[in-house]
Amino acid sequence: MNKNNVLKQRVLGMKNWFLKRTLFVKALIIIAAIGTVWLGSRLLFPSTAAKVQYVTATAQRGTLIVSVSGSGQVSTANSAPVYTQASGVVATLHVKEGDMVTAGDKIAEIELDLSGKQNSAQAWSNYQSAQNNLNNAQASLYTLRSSMYANWDTYNNITQDGKYTNSDGSYNNDNRLLPEFIESQDNWLAAEAKYKNQQGVVNQAQTSLNAAWLAYQLDSPTIYAPISGQITGFSLQVGSVISASSSQSSTTQTNTKIASVKTTAAPTITINLTEIDVTKVKEGNKATVTLDAFAGKTFTGKIVSIDTSGQTTSGVTTYPAVIQLDTQEPSMLSNMSAQASIITDIKNDVITVPSAAVRTTNEQLTVQVMKNGKPQSVTVTTGASSSTDTEILTGISENDVVVTSTTSTATTSSSSTRSVFSSFGGGGGATRISR
Repeated sequence: MNKNNVLKQRVLGMKNWFLKRTLFVKALIIIAAIGTVWLGSRLLFPSTAAKVQYVTATAQRGTLIVSVSGSGQVSTANSAPVYTQASGVVATLHVKEGDMVTAGDKIAEIELDLSGKQNSAQAWSNYQSAQNNLNNAQASLYTLRSSMYANWDTYNNITQDGKYTNSDGSYNNDNRLLPEFIESQDNWLAAEAKYKNQQGVVNQAQTSLNAAWLAYQLDSPTIYAPISGQITGFSLQVGSVISASSSQSSTTQTNTKIASVKTTAAPTITINLTEIDVTKVKEGNKATVTLDAFAGKTFTGKIVSIDTSGQTTSGVTTYPAVIQLDTQEPSMLSNMSAQASIITDIKNDVITVPSAAVRTTNEQLTVQVMKNGKPQSVTVTTGASSSTDTEILTGISENDVVVTSTTSTATTSSSSTRSVFSSFGGGGGATRISR
């Protein structure tokens, strides 16, 4: 082999060696880069695995308060409006806001306009007519009573006659079938029936007179207090004008509210109950009431009535229940919104768990109980329940740890990775039972 060929082979070998070395170095660089990226991703984004954690509670023995809730408003049971149908100008005020009045007391005097005078005169005429009817009815009553007594005397005298009574005092039934005896008896019975009927006529006439007087009071130039209590919402002033409602065709009378009279009775709360809850509530059930207007304050009371006929609005039926409060609250006003919790049952010395722990599995009620760190499903029977807790009759013992819910969390699966994070000050553990 000549020198030139040897030289060429050496040069070629050197080139191949440098090429292989360069490829090897590049491969090392690529492998190192991939490793760096992988390690960084493991450090920054460690692999995770789902870990189930159990939220638990302890079965407790104690008192279970069963209640139903509803919303409603303060009713107007402790106040009455003061109305007038008179029209004109207020001339005199006999009371002011906050004054105490007795039923029938004068509140104000009105100088009637022409329409008001006409209506008042008509109402007074109706009252006088009702008074006359009552007088006539009473006069007829006196006449019928006199006739009844006269017919009674006649009948009583006949019954004492020996013709109709035997010597031993027994009735002579044969003679008592004679026309003159029957006629006397019928006259007395008819007179008695007419008298009793006229008593009803007198009562009706008295009622009509009362109604006519109340109607006159509405049209009277004097406004009267309808009940005894405290004047509230008094809107009149001397010189105020009270007008009748009018149209192009006629002028009509309307009730104008000028005040209210509030009694000392504790206010009532009307709560609307659902179809499901109304069957659980009874008169006398205790209740707690809160109002938006009295933040942080709770009132107590009891159910005094339930409207079992209900009322339907937009296809939804509710049943109003009235709660009588135990105490007065002067600043509580009619129609304020209220929420009530009505206690329907109190069970002492029972085992309860949170209602969230009770599940239905294969048409059976079950509760998961933690045993040796793992949940085991237990069949239970339940009793009463409140909005948060359920009574357990069988299947659970006091102090058993039950599962109320489960959560699934992501935790690091490599201890070496957790150590790396710990070195950066991270990490923390949940207090819930997990596996």
